[in-house]
Amino acid sequence: MKRQNPSAGISIILFFLIFLGGFLPASPCTVAAVSGKATPDGRALLWKNRDAPAVANKMVYVKGEKHGFIALINADDNSAEHAWAGINTAGFAIMNAASSDLAEGPEGMNDNGRFMKEALEKCSNVSDFEKLLLDTNGKRRVGANFGVIDAEGNACIFETGRSSFVKFDAADPKVAPQGYIVHTNYAYTSPVKDGGGGYIRYERATRLFQAAYAEGRLDSRFILQEVARDLVNEKLHSYPLSNPRAFDSSSPLYINTNDTINRNSTVSVALFHGAPTPEKAYLATMWILLGQPICSVAIPLWAPAESVPEICSGSATSVLNDFSRTLFSFLYPDQRGHMYQYLNVSRLLDYGGEGVLKMLFKIENHVFLKTAEKLETWEKQRPSPQELRDFQEKIATWVYDSLRKAFPEIKAPD
Repeated sequence: MKRQNPSAGISIILFFLIFLGGFLPASPCTVAAVSGKATPDGRALLWKNRDAPAVANKMVYVKGEKHGFIALINADDNSAEHAWAGINTAGFAIMNAASSDLAEGPEGMNDNGRFMKEALEKCSNVSDFEKLLLDTNGKRRVGANFGVIDAEGNACIFETGRSSFVKFDAADPKVAPQGYIVHTNYAYTSPVKDGGGGYIRYERATRLFQAAYAEGRLDSRFILQEVARDLVNEKLHSYPLSNPRAFDSSSPLYINTNDTINRNSTVSVALFHGAPTPEKAYLATMWILLGQPICSVAIPLWAPAESVPEICSGSATSVLNDFSRTLFSFLYPDQRGHMYQYLNVSRLLDYGGEGVLKMLFKIENHVFLKTAEKLETWEKQRPSPQELRDFQEKIATWVYDSLRKAFPEIKAPD
C-alpha cells in the first residue's frame, strides 16, 4: 500500500503542531492486522512489537466496566491506567503504533494507552470500537494506528487523531489484496509529507509477510519467531544471522539494531490469535513475549482465565521480564554513548555452543506443541476459568525454569 499524497496548502500552524508532536515520548512500534483469509486456519491475527523507553513490562488482569481483560502495561503503572496491548473476554483485541503525524497538538498522543484500556473495557467487537471512535471525535488525545480484531473474524487498522479517523479493513481486497496490513509509525492518510517514522521496518516486515503469504504459512509461529525477532537491515545489506564472521571470538560481530524489526528499544511483543467464532471467543489467545524478542520466550494467555501467571506479572516487576533484561545486557554489553544500539551477534549465535535463539526456540516450540494440544481439547469442550489458569500458570512456570537451566550464567535479580 502506497502512502497517499499529502494535501496541498497545509497551514504553518498545523505543521508546527505536528512537528512538536514528533518530539513527544512515543512507542515507535511495528504492527500488523491479518484477516483470516490470509492465514492457514482462517483465524485473524494481530501483532505488535513494542518499542518504548519503559523497559520493565508486565501483564495484568483487569475486571473492566463491561468486559474483563488482560493487558500489557508498564511495570510502574500500578493502577493499570494505560494498556499497550490487550484482549478481553469477548475476544476483542487491540494494540497500537504511535504515529506523530496524526497527533494534533503537543499533547496529541498522551492518551493512546488510556484509550486502549477504555476500548478493552467497553468493546465487544470492531463495530463497537468504531462507534467509540465516533463518540470520542474531538475529545480524545491520541495519535496512533490502532489495530483491532474480534471473535467475528474482523481485522482492521484505524489511523486515528484527535478529531478524525480512517478505517483500513484487512479483508477488503481494495485495501489489502492479500488480506493483511503492515504498519509502523506513519499514517497513509496524514497530510504531512514524510512525517512519522519506521519506513525501513515497514519495508522489511512487508517483504517477510509477502513471502510467508505466498508459502501459505502466515501464522502465529511465523510472526513470533521470524518477524518479531528479525535482525536484517536490507538498506545496508546486513544479514547477520547468516554471517560466518559472527563465530570469530577474536573479532566479534556487532550490528546496529536501531532500524531492524527486533530493535534495541523493543521491550515486548504481543501476538493475538483470534477466535474461530463468536461462540468460541474463549479460544482467542494472547501470546506475550516480555523483554526483547531475542531474549525471551512466548507464553499463551486467555482473558477468561481472569488472571495472569505470577511470572508474567508480580507486585513490582515480572521475573520473566527481569530475566530477559539480564540476557539483554549480555547481548548488548556496551552501554556507552550510542553503543547501546549495538548487538553482539557472536554471543547471540555462539552462546552455549548452539546460540541463544536456538535455545529459546527449543523451549518455545514445546510451548507451541502443548498449547496446540490444549486448544484442540478446549475447542471440543469449553474449559473452566480454573482450567485456563492452571494451564497458563503451569506453562509459564515451566518456561521460566527452563530458561534458568538453559542460561545458568544469566542471573536475573532475586
